[in-house]
Amino acid sequence: MRVCHLSLTDFRSYPSAEIALDPGVTAFVGPNGHGKTNLVEAIGYVATQSSHRVATDAPLVRHGAERAIVRALVVRDERRALIELEINPGRANRARVNRSPVARPREALGLLRTVLFAPEDLALVKGDPSERRRFLDDLLVARAPRFAGVRADYDRVLKQRNTLLRTAAATRQGRRRGARRQEDDAAFASAGAGDVLSTLDVWDSHLVRHGAELLAARMDLVEALRPLTAKAYATLAPASAAADLEYRTGVKLSTDCGRSREILEEALRASLAEARQAELERGVTLVGPHRDDLHLALGELPARGYASHGESWSFALALRLAAYDLLRADGGDPVLILDDVFAELDGHRRTRLAEIVAPAEQVLITAAVPDDVPAELAGARFDVTEGSATRVR
Repeated sequence: MRVCHLSLTDFRSYPSAEIALDPGVTAFVGPNGHGKTNLVEAIGYVATQSSHRVATDAPLVRHGAERAIVRALVVRDERRALIELEINPGRANRARVNRSPVARPREALGLLRTVLFAPEDLALVKGDPSERRRFLDDLLVARAPRFAGVRADYDRVLKQRNTLLRTAAATRQGRRRGARRQEDDAAFASAGAGDVLSTLDVWDSHLVRHGAELLAARMDLVEALRPLTAKAYATLAPASAAADLEYRTGVKLSTDCGRSREILEEALRASLAEARQAELERGVTLVGPHRDDLHLALGELPARGYASHGESWSFALALRLAAYDLLRADGGDPVLILDDVFAELDGHRRTRLAEIVAPAEQVLITAAVPDDVPAELAGARFDVTEGSATRVR
């Protein structure tokens, strides 16, 4: 799989751009702030419909423009697909495939698959659990695009359930003013709270259904990633302790039961019932995949807080390399994107990473200076200056 042409209109710093890309290695070289990362960000956006740099779409549209358009011509097994995404901040984005509109942009997911390495990946090790949950969910969607719908359904139900819980908590707190707790709970139960609780039961059912599917998929994914991550980490940092992964959930699971979707539904339903009193008091959903974490360990110690800077980098790279191996095993090399990564690595890690990624069908690199691109990854090169990209070889 590779991108053979990228076209931009009002994306980031580019009023327009037309970039023809070859198989193998292509490096975008230029000073920081001149737009080289914007090019690979656009390709990553076509694959995931999200940015690795910002949480919303608004910064992706050039200042003063109303919308941005990204087009990528993708070749896979000699078949071509033209993917066009129209980014409309504050409104619904639109997508076209081979010039035909699709009902929802997420229907274009899966036509291009990428694995992107970037300085922001340190957050996978040092950041909040949300960073690691996003890593897992993005990889799920890359492997099976239908999980974009599962995740969207879960997020929608979670939002509705939290709104209901906030309403219930506000009602309860209002009735408690000047009253003893037991008297207030009785008043709450007799003053229409039954309607709130019955509605909550309905949202519980939806949350259990979508949450168990997401939970089962994440747990299976982590088991598949574990040996691949350990192998990649040992290659990058052979002197370090062994790397390991564990999916940690607040859903109470029996150690001797299976992990089928049905079993997980029952476990999630029971955990929600146990947490209901606390949820009504706090006005927020306390149990579910949105509160889980991917635990990273080096030997017996958690990587977060104990890993050195170099070990953290190696662990983040190992996770991305494991994702690459999984996607490749599913069929076809994903496009590898290395955004300003080599400048952060010591000589050993630079060499090992270059050797690992060099055989990929297409590798896209950004670097501030030519010397940041390892000799093992010599190939095509674009010089990027003030929002223009010029091919020099």
